[in-house]
Amino acid sequence: MSAVHTAVIPAAGLGTRFLPATKAMPKEMLPVVDKPAIQFVVEEAVAAGMDDVLFITSRGKRALEDHFDRNTDLEVALAEKNDSDRLALTQESTDLARVHYVRQGQALGLGHAVLMAENHVGDRPFAVLLGDDLIDARDPILPKMIEVREKHGGSVICLMRVPREDISLYGCAAVEETTDDDVLRVVDLIEKPPVEQAPSDLAIIGRYVLDPAVFDVLHRTQPGRGGEIQLTDALLELASMPAEQGGGVHGVVFDGRRYDTGDKLSYLKAVIRLATEREDIGPDLRTWIAEQDYGRAP
Repeated sequence: MSAVHTAVIPAAGLGTRFLPATKAMPKEMLPVVDKPAIQFVVEEAVAAGMDDVLFITSRGKRALEDHFDRNTDLEVALAEKNDSDRLALTQESTDLARVHYVRQGQALGLGHAVLMAENHVGDRPFAVLLGDDLIDARDPILPKMIEVREKHGGSVICLMRVPREDISLYGCAAVEETTDDDVLRVVDLIEKPPVEQAPSDLAIIGRYVLDPAVFDVLHRTQPGRGGEIQLTDALLELASMPAEQGGGVHGVVFDGRRYDTGDKLSYLKAVIRLATEREDIGPDLRTWIAEQDYGRAP
């Protein structure tokens, strides 16, 4: 089994849930305290050993591309001021990895976005990281997923137990146990099922390690829920395919810290939670929060 060196990050969405902030700025660039959300995702991939990052983008994502490029004027200005700390922060995103971009053109679903990576990835296994899910650096999951891929072959998805009433917000997995702790064999996948039809409380969250066989499957995957090409449908077919053809899907159960930035409330919770844990601003912020009287009318 070859190592996983490429991370594919779909970033072609319009970010309509965050309008008007995202009218002229990609939602991936919304700051989590003082760092764009998307940089956390790239840092996670790099920490797991990946040095090649492919963004699947669309029109209006120029700010994202600029963030991972050099800003010579800013760097020179900071160097002239001997502001080494801010200079290092400015260069941090530029030096993370080799970054590439492919435009999706039409928003035809996550499966279609992944298919756009085919020419770049080729016949190698690769990871897919969705930007709405931030995984705390203290609770890495990608190394475990890569380890499972190296042991079992096929593809690996990240699963998380959620309250039963919330399962219709996610893709849901039916699974069988294996001899490995926290590793399950996936036997069925349903995209956003009604609560009464969900086979489990195991939700698929936005981390995947995929066999390149997924591309052939996606080419023949018909539009599903919402008229989009669903990655879940392709994974379901892979789960029934022989291992020698790149088939088989396993799930790794994640129980660490995850921050959802997919809607306004969960985004604000993520910002507050991460800000309160920082050494520089956390103590003062926690004190301020404790002093607020939220029962009083504004």
